[in-house]
Amino acid sequence: MSGTARSTPARASSAGLLLYRRGAHDWEVLLVHPGGPFWRRRDAGAWSIPKGAPEPGEDDAAAALREFHEETGTLPAGAPVPLGRVRQKAGKEVVAFALQGDFDPATLRSNTFELEWPPRSGRLQAFPEVDRAEWFGLDAAREKLIEGQRPLIERLQDLLGAPG
Repeated sequence: MSGTARSTPARASSAGLLLYRRGAHDWEVLLVHPGGPFWRRRDAGAWSIPKGAPEPGEDDAAAALREFHEETGTLPAGAPVPLGRVRQKAGKEVVAFALQGDFDPATLRSNTFELEWPPRSGRLQAFPEVDRAEWFGLDAAREKLIEGQRPLIERLQDLLGAPG
């Protein structure tokens, strides 16, 4: 997993943070659901870690923390631990980091984006980049995550020494 702390081109990759905590019965991870009309009715295989493109010259770990803050409204404390890279179906690479912490999904405050909606209507509407966040056990997280990010759960389990 070497090389994950360097800067990466904004076009080709994103940097993201997998926040985890010890739940009542097992480890849990925080996932976010993308906002906007395309994702509204999608659930299994639609969730993600908070992530986004690094700014020019920005370190990947710093970008992951910044993106977490932009998508949730909270900046977690601590030093992110590299989980390496994964490639999503469309070819985008995500460099991921793990960080133990806590977050109350009821406090979610996401940034927004504008989209012409309905299509070809000429009307721009603002949508939250993330419309909800939720804690999931590791097995449930595998079901919820988009396919390309699922290896991050195994990497976190290895990091924690948790059973698979």
